[in-house]
Amino acid sequence: MSASSPRGPTPALSVAPMMDHTDRHLRWLLRQLTRRTLLYTEMVTTGALLHGPRARLLGLDPVEHPVALQLGGDDPDELATCARLAFEAGFDEVNLNVGCPSDRVAAGSFGAVLMRRPERVAQAVAAMRAAVPLPVTVKHRIGVDELDRYEDMLRFVDIVAEAGADRFTVHARKAWLQGLSPKENRTVPPLRHEEVWRLKAARPGLHIELNGGIRSLEEVATHLAHVDAVMLGRAVIEDPWLLRQADARVFGEEGPGLVDSREALVARLRAYAQDRLAEGERLGPVIRHVLPLFNGQPGARAWRRLLSERAFHGEAPVEVLDQALAARDAAAHREAV
Repeated sequence: MSASSPRGPTPALSVAPMMDHTDRHLRWLLRQLTRRTLLYTEMVTTGALLHGPRARLLGLDPVEHPVALQLGGDDPDELATCARLAFEAGFDEVNLNVGCPSDRVAAGSFGAVLMRRPERVAQAVAAMRAAVPLPVTVKHRIGVDELDRYEDMLRFVDIVAEAGADRFTVHARKAWLQGLSPKENRTVPPLRHEEVWRLKAARPGLHIELNGGIRSLEEVATHLAHVDAVMLGRAVIEDPWLLRQADARVFGEEGPGLVDSREALVARLRAYAQDRLAEGERLGPVIRHVLPLFNGQPGARAWRRLLSERAFHGEAPVEVLDQALAARDAAAHREAV
C-alpha cells in the first residue's frame, strides 16, 4: 500500500458538503468568519454537470477559496471530465462522494453503495488524478450494511490509496441502505470515532479526516490529537458563528477575527444581499442561513420569526434584515427588564 503526497491544501478543518445547505450563499457567509477552513459545494452528480446548468452548478465567487467541488458518480471517464471542469472553474479540490445513503443515489450506483466496489472507486480516483493537478479526495462511511467491520474499511482505504487519493474523509457511522432514511442515517447508526483514529494509526502516511457528530471546536481539538483533519457538518448549519474562532483555535492565527460581532456580520450580509437582489435573486434563499445566527442570544426568537414571516415571500427587500435586527434588539431589551 503506497501513500501519495497531497497535491494541494490539506486544511485541518472543513465544513461538510450538505445537500440543500452548502450553496454559494452559505459559503460566502462562512468565509466572512474563517479564512482557512475548507468549504465544499453540495454534491453535484456527473450527469447534472455534463448535461445540466453547468454555469450555475460551477458558480464560484473568488472569496470562497479554498473550496472543493464534491462529485457524485461512478464512471471514471465522466468523473475525469467533471474534474477537468472543476479545475477550469477554479476549484481547489475535487471530492468523490462515497457516503451518501439515499435510495436515489444508491440506485445510480454511487454514494455509499460504492464502498462495496473499492476497485471501481480506485479507477475513478486514478482517472481524476490523471486529468487534473488538483487534490482528489474521497468522502466515505465507516461501513455499509453488513460490510461494516474495521477490516472492511481498511481494505477499502488500502485499495483506493493505491490509486493516489489525497485524503480520506471518514464519516464515523456506517450507512444502512435498506431500512433507514438519509436523515436517520445521520443519527441512528452509532458513532465509531475510535475506528477512524485506529485507521490513522495503522496508515500514518495517509491523510485521514474525521467526520460525524462533532459539535464544537473543543471536540475538534480532541480529534486532531488522533487524525489529520476534522470535518464539521450540522453544527455549522445550526450555529454558523462557531466558526468565528476557527482560524485562531484550529489554525493558530493571531489577531482579531474577520468580524467582531453578529451585527457586523449582518451588515456585511446586507450589502451582499443587495447585490444579489440586483441580479434578480430573491431575498429568502440568500439570507436563510442566518436564521440561527442569534441562537442562544437575547432576542433570537424575534429575529427568526420576523425573517421567517417577511424574507421568504414575494419581492422582499433587503430592509427586512434591518427590521429583524430592530425586532431582535427590542425583544432583547424586554428580556433584560
